Amino acid sequence: MINVFLALLKRPGPKTFRRLLPVPASFPRKRESSFSSEAILQSTWMPACAGMTNSARSSRILLADLFVGAMILAVLFGDLLLCFVTVRSVDAGDAKLAWQAEWEKVLAAAKKEGQVAVYISGYEEVLPEFQKEYPEIKVLPTTGRGSQIGQRLLAERRAEKYLADVVNAGGVTTFQQLHPAKVFDPIKPALIFAEINDTSKWYQGKHHYSDPENQYIFNYVATATYGSISYNTKLVNVKDFKSYWDLLAPKWKGKIISRDIRVSGPGSGNARLFYHLPDVGPTFIRKLYGEMDVTLFRDYRQGSDWLAVGKAALCFFCEVDVSKQQGLPVDTMGPGVFKEGAGLVTQYGTLGLVNRAPHSNAAKVFINWLLSRKGQMTLQKIMSPTENPVDSLRIDIPKDEVPVLQRRFDGVKYLDTSRPEWQEMKPILDVMNEALKAAGKN
Repeated sequence: MINVFLALLKRPGPKTFRRLLPVPASFPRKRESSFSSEAILQSTWMPACAGMTNSARSSRILLADLFVGAMILAVLFGDLLLCFVTVRSVDAGDAKLAWQAEWEKVLAAAKKEGQVAVYISGYEEVLPEFQKEYPEIKVLPTTGRGSQIGQRLLAERRAEKYLADVVNAGGVTTFQQLHPAKVFDPIKPALIFAEINDTSKWYQGKHHYSDPENQYIFNYVATATYGSISYNTKLVNVKDFKSYWDLLAPKWKGKIISRDIRVSGPGSGNARLFYHLPDVGPTFIRKLYGEMDVTLFRDYRQGSDWLAVGKAALCFFCEVDVSKQQGLPVDTMGPGVFKEGAGLVTQYGTLGLVNRAPHSNAAKVFINWLLSRKGQMTLQKIMSPTENPVDSLRIDIPKDEVPVLQRRFDGVKYLDTSRPEWQEMKPILDVMNEALKAAGKN
């Protein structure tokens, strides 16, 4: 094919064209004869250029040059295009086979390991679903509050007992307790499924991490929040509030309760929201705990019970969804109430791959299942009726089961409290402790 093309570039004469073309560039001459037309066609030919002037003959040859050249270029282009498509198809097929082959290898090794040790807080209800999916891999769960899980894991490692494979907990546990102790391996190499590595399937077209290195603590939940402000519907008219600062009006003094965020659990993300919102900030926290005569609680149920019976009118960082479902007079302030804006919290939706894991392949299987489309749909479905509904960072799954209060909406600007530079709670707790001390409540 290339030789033919080069021959054309040399501007061949008529003889060359006779060698190139399968049929001579001539036409049959019609004449009267007793012979059949077939015989005439086979025996008598007149060159197509016969009777032409030299100029016309040259034009005719030039047109033939152009025609043949165009045909050859078309064939060449078609061949190149076919090669390109074929290579791209082969590459895509190889890539698909590559991740599938890796997955099959990891899964086979995980089944030989036979178990996976998951240290989990908040979302432990998903574990039976994983067990159903992979019955050959026995789940060894360690559950409890995030701080308890973190303390246990660190104590085990100090004793040189490396028992954990995966940690799933809130950001305070994974980022503040475990990340500084260098407990985690980079999680990216453990992500095998193509659907997980395809960042177009995730919020903002990227993977989200809590650590500054963007490789150790994978965030897979970003639930909308408006400060986690709950109220007794018999004592409070939500229409009275337009700003977060309205919560600190004098009439609410002595009528506010708050979960003590100095211990691990719900509230840390919303405390970061208040601290970092431009029009709220540290002054809000200082006034809340220093001037509003706030009563602190640590037991989850106690706060919602106090609110339901009217012992308090407002509650910071309560969990009242279940109480509301039971018909008790409680609710949570949601979209459109506070002009300063909304935030995103990870809740318990951060994931880390523990280094020196005893079941490293089973850990990868658990991580890929949890972050898969099926795993995230399962999580949303299980958690929706609980006090901790979640909105997965995957955007390729339905959101119908996510309550409106916790659901992200397009076009809304959210302050992401999981940003690495905002994970540190010490500045916030320092302001809180100073305010409580000044109020005689420390």
